[in-house]
Amino acid sequence: MEVSKHHRMVDRAKRLSLSAWRGVSQLLWPAVCDVCNDAICDTDNHLCPKCWNELLTCTAGDYCPRCGRDASKYGLVAGACGACRNEELHFDGIARAGVYGDALQRMILAFKHDRSEMTAALASLADAALQGSPFGDEIDLFVPVPLHWTRRLRRGYNQSHLVARRLRHPHARISKDLVRARRTQAQPQAATPAARARNVAGAFLVRDRHDFNGKTLCLVDDVKTSGATLNECAKTLKEAGAAKVYALVLAVAGQRLA
Repeated sequence: MEVSKHHRMVDRAKRLSLSAWRGVSQLLWPAVCDVCNDAICDTDNHLCPKCWNELLTCTAGDYCPRCGRDASKYGLVAGACGACRNEELHFDGIARAGVYGDALQRMILAFKHDRSEMTAALASLADAALQGSPFGDEIDLFVPVPLHWTRRLRRGYNQSHLVARRLRHPHARISKDLVRARRTQAQPQAATPAARARNVAGAFLVRDRHDFNGKTLCLVDDVKTSGATLNECAKTLKEAGAAKVYALVLAVAGQRLA
């Protein structure tokens, strides 16, 4: 009886201490939204209600499984939307977490500019897209779209690789045998698709003794705009022997938010 009473008193003291510590922590280090820096409660899970609503809007809606653009499933013909039906795409399909706008856009921009703590939230969105894709079970290797070594050195990390490391898969591993052999200009938003394709043409190579022959690969990237970078990567991987190449991106740009 006395032992049981002692345990209850110890447990109560621990709970009071924890509650007091949380209160002090909230006063000294108040929680703020990861996106807009507004004050939030500890239970808000890193984002304020406004940014959560924006994020849910960004990650909702149907899209074309071939190019990733917004498209109703009833508007697809042979698995392609009207916008990509006549496009030459070297990747075999795509999964996206959302559209490039509002809270998701701000999160990705922060992620690309020294906010590596965004990895967990963004990777969970990418993983959900992967789990819902029709090709998830086929993947043998994840291939992060590489940065040129000068950009990698300046930033300190490759954001696509950080996302790839957190993807859940029963057997697929990450390959870094795709490399960016030439530093390209940052892809300008206003450039034509042809200009963007020229900018990255021949920019990627595969390392000797790669393991791509006959494999099904999944490129991992942050944003697809025209698709020029993904297309060039997929073309390079298939020339190296890959059987199929899919793509997984955090967002597709150029879409209208509801």
